[in-house]
Amino acid sequence: MNRITVGMAVMLSLLSLMGAVGAEVFAQAKAEKTFTAVLTDAQGVETEVRNVVYYWEEKLTDTSFIPHELRHMPVKRGAATVQVKFETIKQIDVKPGADKALPALTITLTNGKTGEFSPAINGSFRGESDFGQVDVPLGTVAKVVLK
Repeated sequence: MNRITVGMAVMLSLLSLMGAVGAEVFAQAKAEKTFTAVLTDAQGVETEVRNVVYYWEEKLTDTSFIPHELRHMPVKRGAATVQVKFETIKQIDVKPGADKALPALTITLTNGKTGEFSPAINGSFRGESDFGQVDVPLGTVAKVVLK
């Protein structure tokens, strides 16, 4: 074999290896962390939910919407909107709002800090329980404990 053929073979081997490594890195980056939570509704019923997300739908027209599955809580603190990541949350206590108003949230972080917030977006907690898919609207939640 001549030098060019050997060089091409080495180059193709390196490109193949780089492609395999790149695909692995991309797959790991795309895989999002999943969370398990115990949801307690306003009636006191506790449900363990795996792969829990905060779900809401962005309305485009009367007949179309964009679904959003978040792994953080979008909340308001004063004029600021804060995205509190599930991985930093220990517990969320929900106090019902007056009439049709959004509830008040007390979020306790894993580091022990606590803050009072209002939801930036009205949505629901969704995930899988032992009995199937669960959807609990925020207004009917009393407490969320993330594991």
